[in-house]
Amino acid sequence: MSNAMFLLMLCKIGLRRKLQTFPGKMVNTVYSDEEKGSQDKESKEETILAMLGIIGTILNLVVIIFVYIYTTL
Repeated sequence: MSNAMFLLMLCKIGLRRKLQTFPGKMVNTVYSDEEKGSQDKESKEETILAMLGIIGTILNLVVIIFVYIYTTL
């Protein structure tokens, strides 16, 4: 019985050391595929919305410039 307890203590200490020195963050593999897919989708949507915002801003500036030129002539 004492050998089993000693082995269990060694495993516990080894696991504790491994968790303390783990360089990355721990990932739950059950949800990682679903979360990765949704994060990719959200990232793509954010990129599209950002591009639409930039295009809209540029078009607004062009309209303002044309209206300024038209009214000053």
